[in-house]
Amino acid sequence: MDTLPTVLLKPGDADRIVAGHPWVYNGSVMRITAPAEDGDVVQVKDHRQRLLGIGFYNSKSRINVRVLAPERVEVNERFFEERIRAALALRQKHMPKASSFRVVNSESDFLSGLVVDKYEDVVVVQFSALGMDRKKKEVVAAIQKIFSPRAIVERSDMASRKFEGLETANGVLAGTFEGELLVKLNGLSFRTNLLEGHKTGLYLDQQVNYDVVAEAAKGGQVLDCFSFLGGFAVHAARSGARQVHALDQSADAVALGKRNAEDNGFGEKCSFETVNVFDWLKGQTAVKPHEKVIPRFDMIILDPPSFTRNRASVPDALRGYKEIHLRALKLLKPGGTLATFCCSHHVDSVTFQDVILSAAYDARRILRRTAIYGQSPDHPIIPSIPETEYLKGFAFEVAR
Repeated sequence: MDTLPTVLLKPGDADRIVAGHPWVYNGSVMRITAPAEDGDVVQVKDHRQRLLGIGFYNSKSRINVRVLAPERVEVNERFFEERIRAALALRQKHMPKASSFRVVNSESDFLSGLVVDKYEDVVVVQFSALGMDRKKKEVVAAIQKIFSPRAIVERSDMASRKFEGLETANGVLAGTFEGELLVKLNGLSFRTNLLEGHKTGLYLDQQVNYDVVAEAAKGGQVLDCFSFLGGFAVHAARSGARQVHALDQSADAVALGKRNAEDNGFGEKCSFETVNVFDWLKGQTAVKPHEKVIPRFDMIILDPPSFTRNRASVPDALRGYKEIHLRALKLLKPGGTLATFCCSHHVDSVTFQDVILSAAYDARRILRRTAIYGQSPDHPIIPSIPETEYLKGFAFEVAR
């Protein structure tokens, strides 16, 4: 292996890397021993010259190095094949019946800057870091060898790419694919467009929660807020909900949600509405002085997109979370269930629950917590890498 430029860390800044976190911030770098091109592989050592690992270098990013391995290895097609096979084995162990799932979850699988999602016989990839983007050819070759997919689609359209000096990159990298695909989740079918829309097509991190949350919907009137393609709505209908009303501001998502309900035989049980959820909730809870809101729902599901992308916007996000919970609790019948989620890493579970309880206080409701939710096992959490844990959720019953 050729001699690699060495990034030396400042005293005290190596501990986090030794513990397993792959990010070396620019403020932790003492010096680099030789010139390195952005995107190159470098080795990382502490101030005493002890090897910490190798990784991708990028002087333009706040994250100067993304560590890939604790030892010197060749970052080639074989490297990616071994890593992806190890990640796949983990999913097969914990989600043996799933045919669509996240195969590689970036830092969770020691491949910082890479996401690989399997949707039936199509694979979707995202490259969010410069060094990983430079290895696109090797990653695609490894994926073809492991899965032999009908197509490999790139959805590298996340905003974080600009901090790595990268442009948006979308399209079909291998095979042929038109966009729409029928995806199986928990035995239900969901049409999704893998070339457009949120995430890489579906919210795979909610796959387990779809089933678990739906269990509380039996016999009830259900409101599904921020429904996207109807994941919670259709699962609730299958579990025996009397009626499900789903809300989303995207007309395209609502159209696909309707089709998904119909395809699974629940078209009559599920209704969909294109609307701003905040405005809808506000309108449904607006009453004249001395009037009371009449609760109408046995179950309300809140699964909004992230309200915050950085720590500076957390206060505004918390106000948004409180607003939707306050309105939802006013519409929930006594004994009814609120299933609620937050997908922002910057809002921890304690803070999220505090916001819900604050809303309950203002709504004069006392809640009984009945469940705690997290992300599906194909989005594994490594505690020494806090960024790998972002999705949190709770179920509460209205005690009174």
